[in-house]
Amino acid sequence: MSSSMLPVALQNKLIGYGRVSSAHLSAANLDIIRNIVFILFILRYTRKTFYSIRGYGILGSIRNIYISLRLFCYGIFLRVPGVRGQVDKQVSTAITNLESKLVNSGPDVTRYLTLPKEGWSPEQVRAELDKLAGLEHTRWEDGRVSGAVYHGGAELLKLQAEAFGQFGVANPIHPDVFPGVRKMEAEVVAMVLALFNAPSDGAGVTTSGGTESILMACLAARQKAFLERGVTEPEMIIPDTAHAAFIKACNYFKIKLHRVPCPEPEFKVDVHAVRRLINPNTVLLVGSAPNFPHGIVDDIPALSRLATKYKIPLHVDCCLGSFVVAHLKKAGFPSPYEEEGGFDFRQPGVTSISVDTHKYGFAPKGNSVLIYRNKSYRNNQYFIYPDWSGGVYASPSVAGSRPGALIAGCWASLMSVGEAGYINSCTDIINAARKFDTAVRTDATISLHMDVIGNPIVSVVAFRSKNGAIDIYDIADDLSAKGWHLNALQSPPAIHCAFTIPTAKAVDQLIADLTEVIGKELEKAEQRKREGKSYILKRGDTSALYGVAGSIPDKSVVSRLAEGFLDTLYKA
Repeated sequence: MSSSMLPVALQNKLIGYGRVSSAHLSAANLDIIRNIVFILFILRYTRKTFYSIRGYGILGSIRNIYISLRLFCYGIFLRVPGVRGQVDKQVSTAITNLESKLVNSGPDVTRYLTLPKEGWSPEQVRAELDKLAGLEHTRWEDGRVSGAVYHGGAELLKLQAEAFGQFGVANPIHPDVFPGVRKMEAEVVAMVLALFNAPSDGAGVTTSGGTESILMACLAARQKAFLERGVTEPEMIIPDTAHAAFIKACNYFKIKLHRVPCPEPEFKVDVHAVRRLINPNTVLLVGSAPNFPHGIVDDIPALSRLATKYKIPLHVDCCLGSFVVAHLKKAGFPSPYEEEGGFDFRQPGVTSISVDTHKYGFAPKGNSVLIYRNKSYRNNQYFIYPDWSGGVYASPSVAGSRPGALIAGCWASLMSVGEAGYINSCTDIINAARKFDTAVRTDATISLHMDVIGNPIVSVVAFRSKNGAIDIYDIADDLSAKGWHLNALQSPPAIHCAFTIPTAKAVDQLIADLTEVIGKELEKAEQRKREGKSYILKRGDTSALYGVAGSIPDKSVVSRLAEGFLDTLYKA
C-alpha cells in the first residue's frame, strides 16, 4: 500500500505546480476580464465619438470643443477675486433695482405675512381683491401686451367665472364623485383631436400648460424607447428655436439634447442636420408649428419622412399656434404645408402634438392638451404603482389632484366660442399680424431700419435691426416707455409681437409708435456722432440685460440675474 505512494518530495513539487498553475490561471482570467472591460470602454466611447462627428462634422465637433474650453476659461476668469467682487456688486445692484420695480412698497401698501387672527368678511376680501386688481400694470386691456392675454372679453370671462363657481371643489382624480368633470375633460380632448386630424384611435390628456404637455411628450418618448428598444442613454433632436420646455425636459429626464440650427433666410430647422444626428439612442424628433421666437413653422413633412424612415416618434409643438393655426384654412389663409399633407396627424410620422387651449383656445390659464396618434403612445406617460399601501395609484400626468374648475372653464370656453367664433378670431388676429408684417417690410421709415425674420404665416411677427444703426433692444426699451410689453429675443437680437384679440385692435398704434421710436433712436445716434461718442452710457433694462447676454460667452451672470428675478417673485 505504502509502495504505491509518491515520494514526499515529488508530491510537494506537484502541489507547487498546481498552486502556480492556479495563480497563473487566476491572473490570466483577470487579464481577460480587464481586457474585455477596456475593449467595451473603447467601443462605447468610439461609438459616441463616431455619432458625434457624423452629426456635427469634424469642424462642428472642433467648434463644440472650442466653445466648451472658452466657457471653462471664462468661468475661471469670473472667479478671480477682483473680478468676482465687481460682478457680485453689479448683480446685487441689478437685483435691488428689480425688486424696487416688482415688489410693491410705500405707506399705502399693507403686507400680510401671517394669517389674520380672525377671518375677514367677504366685503373685506373683495375690497382687497379690487385694490390688487387695480395695481399699476402694463395695459393688456388696451392691447399693449404681446401674447399673455389672448381674449379678455367680458362675457367670456363672466362665463368662465360661473364655471369656476360651479366646479370649484371638483377634482378629476375622483371621477365617480365628479362625473361631469370627467365628461368635460374627455370632450375637450376629443375636440382637439378632431381639430388636428387625429386618426380614429387617437388619444390625449389635459395638462396644466404647454410646458407640462411638452414634458409629458418627452417622457413618453423616453419610456417608449426604453421599453421597446432598451435605450438607456436617450437623445433628443430639436430645432434651436424650439421652446425652452424641451430643454427643461432633457434636464428633468436625463435626455441628451441636440440643438439643430435654423439658418437664414427661412429660419426653419435644418432637416439635413437633423438626419445626421439621428442614431440608435434617438428617442424623439421635434418640430414647431409655429415656434415661439419667430413664428416660423418648421418643415413638418420633411421631419415626418425622417421619423417614418428611422421609426422615431415626432412631436409637433402647436402650443402657441393652437386654435389659430388649426383654423387658418377655414379662415381663408394659407395653412402650413397643405399641399404636402399639412402639419398635423395627416403626416404619418407625427406621433404627438401639444396644443395650448389657454392661448388661442381662450380657456382660463392653466389649460393645455397633449394628443397622441394612439393610446399606446399615451400610455407611456402614465404612472401606475399597484403596490402602494394606500391602494392602487395611477395618474395620467405629473399632477395627482387637479382643479376640475379649470377643466370646466376650458370646456365652457370651447363650447361658447365654437368653430365660427374661432374662425372669426383667427381672421382678425392674422389680418393684424399681416398688417404689421407689411408695415415693417414697406413703411418708408420702418423698412429702412427694421427687417422681419423669415416668413411668418401665423400670429407672431419678429423683427430686428437691419443695418446696425439702431440697437433693437433700445427700440424695445423705447416701446416699453410708451406702455408696450413686447418680447425681446436673442440669437439673433430681435423683438416679437404675438398678436391676440386685444393687440389686433391696437396694431395701428403699434406701427405709429414703432415709427416714432425709430426716429427718436436715429436722432440720438446723430447726436452721439456729433459729440464724438461711440454709444450712450445709460441703457434701458432690456438693452442692458441682453447687451450683457450677447457680449459674454459665459451666461452665469445672466443666470444669476434670472435667479434673482425668480427670487423676487416670492418676496412678500
